[in-house]
Amino acid sequence: MRIPGIHWLALTLLALATACAGFWLAPAGRPVAAAPWGRDYFPNSELIDQDGQHLRFFDDLIEGKVVAINFIFTSCGDSCPLETARLRQVQKLLGDQVGRDIHFYSISIDPIHDTPEVLKAYATKFQVAPGWQFLTGDYDEITRLREKLGLLVPGDDPGNLKQHNLSLVVGNQATGEWMKVSPFENPYILADKLGNGLQNWSKADPTSRNYADAPVIRPPSSGEQVFRTRCSACHTLGPQDGELGGLRSVGPDLLGVTRQRDRQWLARWLKEPDRMLAEQDPLATSLFQQYNKVAMPNLRLGEQDIQALMRYMDDETLRQVKR
Repeated sequence: MRIPGIHWLALTLLALATACAGFWLAPAGRPVAAAPWGRDYFPNSELIDQDGQHLRFFDDLIEGKVVAINFIFTSCGDSCPLETARLRQVQKLLGDQVGRDIHFYSISIDPIHDTPEVLKAYATKFQVAPGWQFLTGDYDEITRLREKLGLLVPGDDPGNLKQHNLSLVVGNQATGEWMKVSPFENPYILADKLGNGLQNWSKADPTSRNYADAPVIRPPSSGEQVFRTRCSACHTLGPQDGELGGLRSVGPDLLGVTRQRDRQWLARWLKEPDRMLAEQDPLATSLFQQYNKVAMPNLRLGEQDIQALMRYMDDETLRQVKR
């Protein structure tokens, strides 16, 4: 079914994202049946990966595969580094499944600047493992892909890099199941859905779950919410249980940081790290050099967010020190 002027898949994805923004948009085991979106829907655009390999979008990248696709640009100073850092955590959890069973694609929306060489340097900076491809190509073809994946709607300006859609599109082309998710979701949830949910959508779910069986979860403070959605892609806050501690190396652990740093300096660093780096602040420059020259992104935090985040780091430091 097609609606004139607007792609049906794009409408579906956008409607789902609007209804459940930031959450998984289909049950893990019982998705709504859908016909596969195939060659008649997706452009078979030519793209080039960070190693200079020429690939076709449908034939080489998505046909019959479970995929996670996002759109970035390497000069981005806020959201894109966070997306990349979060997906790097997911890649570490999935291990060698990435590139074999599950395929990660980050496509540049600034292809004139983001040459294969630039993309390769970007992947190296974030210590990305093999199996994750960073892609560039023709600007108009990339714009078509964004439209088909529901990340551009009529009225959007594809050339406005600062306002590009941040959703991660995941899908199983063989079963025709696609959804938009937040790239800032907990890495374990993302890894589970990619490694289990999407892989098993064609299988019946033998279990039946009831919301009444769900555990009661402590509501996070506003500062904890900021940390989990903005900071945890690059940082931990003290020792982590399980494998999560092994996911960090993009940035330093932040336990005790509110005691170690001048609070006025820290508040400004959280608010405008890009300006402090441009001013060559000595401590900011030292951290930039120490952590593989990955710049602290400007998270666009307001004063209330910053104060809430610092209170949460204060409280969490005190809690862990007392244990």
